[in-house]
Parts: sequence; structure tokens; C-alpha cells
Amino acid sequence: MKERADFPLPSDLPEPADDGAADHLKGMPMPEVRLRSTSGRTVDLAALSAPRTIIYCYPMTGVPGKPLPNGWGMIRGARGCTLQACRFRDLHQELVQLKVEVFGLSTQTPEYQREMALRLRLPFEILSDAELKVCHALNLPTFEIDGMQLLKRLTLIVRDGQIEYVFYPVFPPNESADQVLQWLKRHPIRAP
Repeated sequence: MKERADFPLPSDLPEPADDGAADHLKGMPMPEVRLRSTSGRTVDLAALSAPRTIIYCYPMTGVPGKPLPNGWGMIRGARGCTLQACRFRDLHQELVQLKVEVFGLSTQTPEYQREMALRLRLPFEILSDAELKVCHALNLPTFEIDGMQLLKRLTLIVRDGQIEYVFYPVFPPNESADQVLQWLKRHPIRAP
């Protein structure tokens, strides 16, 4: 049974502001960084082979029964990681039909991420940047809480080894996959 993704986000959820921290990303080449995934394999970001790849970056998902960091709900853009993952799951087939490969990316370990990927029955892999290699190579926007460095929520569209488009800030998180799907439909890859 799929985890429900239709529970509402709080109406007073603080909206992240565009602080310009992702302005430099469009047009950048993907770094030669290899990341472990929830499937147990290693993915080379400089060698992505799909016509387009979606990499949605998120802070962290919680584990049922374990509390989130103090003040988590008041950090702009922090809440909603499970909802975002579920929506990418629910739209996965439509994205695949557009010849898109999907990855999630966070700074948690693959073991931590695997619990969430299995629980939510994600049909795509989550990549671990636990060593912050991608964060540093691309200078991705991050924040710190409880001694953890976490990604701010953003989505990269990668084509031919370069970042073609960046969604930042991403809000609300439960509409992220829909926004990406609509962008892809408006910007189809033309056959040569």
C-alpha cells in the first residue's frame, strides 16, 4: 500500500524566499562526482545518459516515530520532503514517457535514505551526498541544524551534461513534481 501523500501542509508553512543562492547553476556542467544510491549502485553525475535527468534536492525526510530537529517546521522550505517524494513517485510514469530519469538527492547516508525509499515505494533512486561532494562542486545552497548540513530544496534539470534549468526556491514542495512536468511539456526535446 502506498503511503498517502495527500495530507495537507500547514497553512502557515513559511515560504522560502529566492535568496539568489542558485542563480549561478544554470549552464554549469555536472561535476565528475560519483554518489551511492538507494539501489546500492554508484551513479556518476557527469555521465548521466538519459535525454534529460531530474535531480530534486531536499533537506531530509523524517523517520516514523523519531522526532525531527527542534524548530523544523519554522525553517523556510524544510517541511514537505515526504510529500515531494510521493508526488514524484505518483508522476514517475509520465516523466519516464518524456524520456526523463528521476533522482532524489540529500545529504543523508544511503542507509538512512533506503528506509524512506522502501517505505514510500519509490520507483527511482535517491542519491547520497553525505560527503557534500556535489554541494561543494556546484556550490548548492545549504543550511545547518543540529550539527547537520542539509540542502535547501531545489530541482535541477540536466541535459547533455549541463544544468539546463533550476527550480529554486521550490514551494510548495507537494507541487514540485507537477511544476517540473509542466516545464518539460512546455520545453520538449526536438528531434534533430
